[in-house]
Amino acid sequence: MQSRRVFLRGAALTMFGAGSAPLWLGRAAQGSSASTKSRKVLVAIFQRGAADGLNTVVPFGEKDYYKLRPNLAIPAPVRAAASGDAAIDLDGFFGLHPGLVGLKPLWDAKELAIVNAVGSPDPTRSHFDAQDYMEAGTPGVKSTRDGWLNRAMVDADGHPVSPVRAVAMGSALPRILRGAEPAVAIDRLEDFQVRGRQAASAFSSIYGDSADTLLRHTGKEAFDAIRIVRQVSAQTSHPGADYPNGPLARNLRQIAALIKADVGLEVAFADVGGWDHHVNEVGPRPATGQLANLLRQVGDALSAFRKDLGDRFEDVVLVTMSEFGRTARENGTRGTDHGHANLMFVLGGPVAGGKVYGEWPGLSDGQLYERRDLAVTTDFRDVLGELVTQHLQNHDRTGLFPGYSLSPQRFRRLYRMDGAAAQSRA
Repeated sequence: MQSRRVFLRGAALTMFGAGSAPLWLGRAAQGSSASTKSRKVLVAIFQRGAADGLNTVVPFGEKDYYKLRPNLAIPAPVRAAASGDAAIDLDGFFGLHPGLVGLKPLWDAKELAIVNAVGSPDPTRSHFDAQDYMEAGTPGVKSTRDGWLNRAMVDADGHPVSPVRAVAMGSALPRILRGAEPAVAIDRLEDFQVRGRQAASAFSSIYGDSADTLLRHTGKEAFDAIRIVRQVSAQTSHPGADYPNGPLARNLRQIAALIKADVGLEVAFADVGGWDHHVNEVGPRPATGQLANLLRQVGDALSAFRKDLGDRFEDVVLVTMSEFGRTARENGTRGTDHGHANLMFVLGGPVAGGKVYGEWPGLSDGQLYERRDLAVTTDFRDVLGELVTQHLQNHDRTGLFPGYSLSPQRFRRLYRMDGAAAQSRA
């Protein structure tokens, strides 16, 4: 019930009603002494607007790519090796957009994997519907009330959990983290507080001064949580982590601070918009312009995040997603329109990286979905399901994505098991 919950809006702690202790505060009261170190963390990044996957990871070995995009295609490495405009060769067929040069060291270290031709089986080209389906994890079903990242958390079964177990970076809790498990939205760590003396006094009166023992404990733990998070905000990044400007970099810096502080974070979410490039997707040269600027920010932010985490990267997996891809063929305004399949980046210490996963369906006319889009050969739920079951150890194959039964046979083997990650890089 809404009257029994605490929400974070605009980085302020706002209460609706005071009938009893909010669930996450009650668990915090029970868990103040629990160890929170060395937790596995799953971070999800949503690229809102439908990113152009074909120009993000370039199929330069596919001749039809250049036929379909005479003005937008990123040059193959052998064609423009010295210009800085060429794709960065990964495996002789696929290459990174040159704006993603910051990710190449992660690829070389086998900490970055790419899943290509991945997406939703639902055919919608509506941003709103496709984002909703991807966050809920139920393509084509609008009635799902909770998000898959909330369902991904293993049932605590009465055991103590952190009040910052699940965090979304932003002023409101997104669809992906709504559900039965407690989650909070934090815009800026340094602003995480009960705003104003009057609100703080009311909060203290309701909880801290209550005759109810549990309420007194939960009130104390709420302020303890605020104090902990604000102390985390004072931490500095690793000297080698050069975060660029921009909201994604800021949010990843804050997520890294929460991870390194060992405050019990298990899942985190951030999004980045601006990917709907119907017009002027590229600049004077294909490797410049709007898409290039966004990709540079993303690549540099992810690179800094990895450096910032240091050894803790072994406990972290980060996955990116976008609601659908773009048309294979460029339009008449130097852009692309709403498409179908896309790609996902998966990076982390336990990731079996250095490989592009998924069946490549091809870009010839007969291979395109509805004769216009890259076809989906991997369901996005199989990628996320593998990460949740292997990394977070949530083995509920029916409840994670209602109406869809996860099968290990469909997993792409993105995750190295039981310390194999460290051995493979030794």
